[in-house]
Amino acid sequence: MNASKNKLQPEIDKIISRLGQLIPEYSANPADAFAHGNVAVCIIDEAGNLYGKIWGDNKVQGRTYARLAWIKATQVWITGMKTGEYEKRLFNGEFEEEQFGITKPDLIGWEGGQPVILKDGTQLAVGFSGFRGINDLEIVLKAVA
Repeated sequence: MNASKNKLQPEIDKIISRLGQLIPEYSANPADAFAHGNVAVCIIDEAGNLYGKIWGDNKVQGRTYARLAWIKATQVWITGMKTGEYEKRLFNGEFEEEQFGITKPDLIGWEGGQPVILKDGTQLAVGFSGFRGINDLEIVLKAVA
């Protein structure tokens, strides 16, 4: 395990633990209950190390949400922008798709991926999936706070 991963692992573990504590609250909202508690997070640090977790008892649904969380996180890691925001800026002509190497068919489009800055200044790219996009963003911010 490399030094950056060793340094970050305790903080990442806290974030993932807090997410696990918040999932029942978000799952109780009927508008967010479609995943039945099968949700996932993918976190990428500045060195490209991956961290993550899948919750729930349906492995197939968990795999689907893990894939979406990974796509969101990698798009944020590459672009430095929230998912949804990146697509808006691209389609508004603020930059060409070649600038970041993500072609239009590979865009995620949904909210739920965001850059997060830890108290020590470390930047993480975080993708969460399994709730409505606005709540995918909110649950991560609560867990990091």
